[in-house]
Amino acid sequence: MRFEGAEMRMIHSKMRMCAAGALAALVLAASAVKAETPAASLAVDTAAEAVLANANVRKTLDDIKAADEATFADQKTIAAVPSSPYKEKVRAEYYLKRMQELGFKDATIDAEGNVIALRKGTGGGRPRLVVAAHLDTVFPEGTDFTVKEKDGMVLAPGIGDDSRGLAVLLTLIKAMNSNGLATVGDIMFVGNVGEEELGNLRGVKALFRDHHDIDGFISIDGLGVSRIVNQGTGSHRYEMTFKGPGGHSFQEFGLPSAIHAMGRAIAKIADLKTPAEPRTTFTVGTVSGGTSVNAIASQAKMAVDMRSNSTEELLKLEARLLDLVKQAVADENARWGSDKISVDIKLIGDRPAGVTAAESPIVQATQRAVTAVSGVQAKLVGSSTDSNQAMSLGIPAITIGGGGEGGNWHSVNEWYRNVNAYQGPQNALLAILMLSGLDGVSKPALPVRQAGN
Repeated sequence: MRFEGAEMRMIHSKMRMCAAGALAALVLAASAVKAETPAASLAVDTAAEAVLANANVRKTLDDIKAADEATFADQKTIAAVPSSPYKEKVRAEYYLKRMQELGFKDATIDAEGNVIALRKGTGGGRPRLVVAAHLDTVFPEGTDFTVKEKDGMVLAPGIGDDSRGLAVLLTLIKAMNSNGLATVGDIMFVGNVGEEELGNLRGVKALFRDHHDIDGFISIDGLGVSRIVNQGTGSHRYEMTFKGPGGHSFQEFGLPSAIHAMGRAIAKIADLKTPAEPRTTFTVGTVSGGTSVNAIASQAKMAVDMRSNSTEELLKLEARLLDLVKQAVADENARWGSDKISVDIKLIGDRPAGVTAAESPIVQATQRAVTAVSGVQAKLVGSSTDSNQAMSLGIPAITIGGGGEGGNWHSVNEWYRNVNAYQGPQNALLAILMLSGLDGVSKPALPVRQAGN
């Protein structure tokens, strides 16, 4: 997952003009958002004003800014620890050690590979808010994860996605502990596996399978602070293998071809129409097959990606596309009077769609936090992140950036600049305190979910 950085440089000039550390600016920022959001809940308004006016919170924000270089150092250290899909163990063990050093003696690695550390509140366990960042990268085993510096940038696979998020969690914990910030609700800090590509969100799926007392979920994934992901783009991915008898292209001409059948399928898929809203897309991403130029192909394979912001539209597209693939097989067999072509269809990716309403306390609290630390109004956007799973279960969830700017996502030349990066953990801190409640200062704005919901 990533946040686009093109608009960040325009916004940063405005950010530098904002005195986010001053009490007057913070309170005025909160009031401005309140005025612009008539539907804001009283609980969020009350929590925001109390948290932003608290002297200890302001000191913690200043400490986070002062620790900017330390956070950046953690980020580079984490990025250098290898973590490939389904091979996150080394990084998970390192991250567990860091959590234990911060006082979480009961921190564990669960059966799926997630690192879990529970910071208990004063309210008996609820509400319980998860704050997560993902341990995995898209890069295969054997990738060189060495961190390099060039032209004022740091380059490394996954340096921003999501080494930044993992470093932000550590900074949050250190800042909260050193300033004695006690929350009312519990906070579960999680370094989860399986966010990228064919990981299929296996880490957060296991988390929600094993923990039924989660009331809210924040994923720190991406950079900057100007965007809040409150809509989860769902996706289904398939691997389709076409099989046939094969043969010599001249002497056995007339036999059906696996590649021709796949070609017919691709042509049919290319003519599909999907709605612009809710945004629904498809692509045949990879193809392979055949043995030589003068052979009728006995096998061909393609991978198909389908996405939508609506579960209903995703399922509609899926049904139509799978039917077209079967029609293509029938057409190739009919062309040659054969029944030798078949197709094996395998689901290899499944991310549910979902949405957290703009009126939800988790969205509104984070909007206030963004304005308080940066002076800008956050945009609500859609993307495919760990929050998808929570949203699909009806659990309030968002994804926010960890600060800084970067690019070349999912490339070994991914780059990062530590520009206004401290705003990432500052933003997360304020959102956490508003939602979880600050003991003796404010009540939690995050509602406790009812049993069965």
